Amino acid sequence: MTKMLIADDKRQIVSVLEAYAKKEGFSVTKAYDGLTALAAFETEDFDIILLDVMMPGVDGFSLCRKIREKSQVPIIMITARGEDFERIMGLDIGADDYIVKPFSPGEVMARVRAILRRLDPHISNGNDVPVKIMTYDNLTLNLDSYQAIISDQEIVLTKKEFEILWTLLAQSSKVFTRDNLLNSIWGFDYEGDSRTVDSHIKRLRAKLDRVSHPNWEIKTIWGVGYKFEGKINEN
Repeated sequence: MTKMLIADDKRQIVSVLEAYAKKEGFSVTKAYDGLTALAAFETEDFDIILLDVMMPGVDGFSLCRKIREKSQVPIIMITARGEDFERIMGLDIGADDYIVKPFSPGEVMARVRAILRRLDPHISNGNDVPVKIMTYDNLTLNLDSYQAIISDQEIVLTKKEFEILWTLLAQSSKVFTRDNLLNSIWGFDYEGDSRTVDSHIKRLRAKLDRVSHPNWEIKTIWGVGYKFEGKINEN
């Protein structure tokens, strides 16, 4: 059974979300403050977490950071302020999505389903077994641990940076437009613009370039977008 943690100091909101989640087959753990939510995270394995931004004890931003230190579990932030979206979706927080109060519980569950679908590996090895490790030349990506290794050196990436690199490598023959990457990594409902992709690619390249990788690169296709380009002649 898919396990969900709902953390919000508004008990009515938690109750409504719990009811909708249980209707869709989720097992739900509730928390009404940040410390309780953190304790639940440290003792249980969740498939997705809903976090309110403003909670007593530990606020949602701090809690999200603490969770990200140990796990890449999908996180949806709940906020009463629409202007929080840039901070929530930025590199310093590491959330997967956000939703603004007041909201429809049905919309929240739609976001949950979309994220869980999006994070399923979309390529297989021919036996319908999801691929969790990909390798090209001196690059290895591990989807379970979100690790990127170049020539036996780990490159520490944020969740979004890793997902961009994984997506590009998984379909290395494809040129991804900025909108393609926004939809694949951030989701169709993301309200930012394509410059978000450019800034993430810039930071990703800077990290990858710390270790030599002459046989591959993230290439800019001017006027179109980006692709993973290998330079090894396989003929």
